[in-house]
Amino acid sequence: MKWQPPARRLAHEVVRPESRWHAAVAGVPRHQFVPRWWEPDGDMWRLRTGPDDPAAWLTAAYSDQTLVTRVDAHHADNASAGDVLTGGQPTSSSTLPSLVIRMYRHAMISDQDQILVTTGTGYGTALACARLGAEQVTSIDVDEYLVKLATDRLMLQGETPRMEVCDITGPLPGEYDRIVSTVSVRPVPASWLRALRPGGRFVTTIAGTGLILTADKTADGGAVGRIEWDRAGFMRTRHGDDYDHPDESVWTEAGDGEGEETSTSRYPLLNPQDAWDVMSMLELKLPGIEYRVREDDGTRTVWLLHPDGSWARATATGFLDSPIVHESGPRRLWAELERIRHRLNRSGALPVYGARVAIAPDGTTTLTKGSWSATL
Repeated sequence: MKWQPPARRLAHEVVRPESRWHAAVAGVPRHQFVPRWWEPDGDMWRLRTGPDDPAAWLTAAYSDQTLVTRVDAHHADNASAGDVLTGGQPTSSSTLPSLVIRMYRHAMISDQDQILVTTGTGYGTALACARLGAEQVTSIDVDEYLVKLATDRLMLQGETPRMEVCDITGPLPGEYDRIVSTVSVRPVPASWLRALRPGGRFVTTIAGTGLILTADKTADGGAVGRIEWDRAGFMRTRHGDDYDHPDESVWTEAGDGEGEETSTSRYPLLNPQDAWDVMSMLELKLPGIEYRVREDDGTRTVWLLHPDGSWARATATGFLDSPIVHESGPRRLWAELERIRHRLNRSGALPVYGARVAIAPDGTTTLTKGSWSATL
C-alpha cells in the first residue's frame, strides 16, 4: 500500500513542517495501528475492516479524525465482518493525530526527556518513538490485550519502547521527565507526582470535561500549572473491561417519567456536550453525568443522568422554544445547568479556561480564577 503520500499530507495538515513532530507524523504508518474500527451510524456502530477496502482504509487512517477501536467490551480486532453494535460507548480509540501532537507540545518535551505515555492502539507511542527514540518512551494501558497488540505493531516498525500493563491511576513503573495522558482523570493521581522527576511536567484532561491541565512539579512534591486555552475530549480512565454507568432503572424512569418536579426552562434547549465550557463547569460541580440525546420529527430531547440516581429530561420542538423539563432524584441537574448558563449570559464567559491550578502532593487539585474556585 502506498501510505507514504497520505501520511505526508496528514503531517502537513496537523503540524508545521519545521516542527520536530512533522517527520514523526509523516513517517508513522497509522493504518497499521488501526486495521479495524467501529464507525458510528446513528445509534449503531458498524465494523469497518481496512484490508477489505484499502482505499477507504487509507482515507480514514490518514484523516485527522478519531477512530474508535473498542465499544463497551467489544474490540474491533475481535469482531467479525458485518458486525453491528446497537448502542454502547467508546472505550478505546486512535485519537485524532492533531490532538496527540497538541498534547505532546503542551508537555514541552525536550530531546533528552524520559516520557510516559498511554498506549491505546499504539499510534501515539509510535509518534513519541519516532521523535525521541524508543529507549526514552514508556507506554502503559490497563488493558493487557491492547498492550500486546500495540507491542506487536510497534515491533513491526522496529520500535521497542517499554510496554507495561498498568493502571495509570496507581503506581507507575519508573521515573519520568514528562507524563502525557490521553485518558482523562479525576483527581490527579498522586502517583504521577511521585513518578515525576524534579521540575517534571504532566499533561492530562479532567474527566468529563474539555479541560487540558498542564502542571510542573514543585519542590514540596506537589505541582502548579493552569488550564490551557485549548480543549480536548478523552475517555475516562477505566479499571476493568467497561465503565460504570448509572443504574438502568434511572434511565427507565428518566425515559418518560413525570419526575418529582416539572418546569419550563428560561433558555433554548442545549445539549451540554455541544458547549465545552458549560459542560466542563457542570462536570466540575456534579461529576459523572451521562448524556443522552434524541431527535424525532423536529422534537429534541436531552437527558442528564447521574450515578446518584438524579436525572433530568428536557424536550423542545423548535430551536428557540423553551423546553419543558422534568427532574427527579437528590439533585436538580437541569437547575444547576441553568445557573451556569445564567452566569455565562451575565458575565460573557465562564472561568474554567485559563484558571490557575495548584496540586497538593496527595493529588488534591484546586482551580482558581478571580473569586471562583473548584476543588477536585
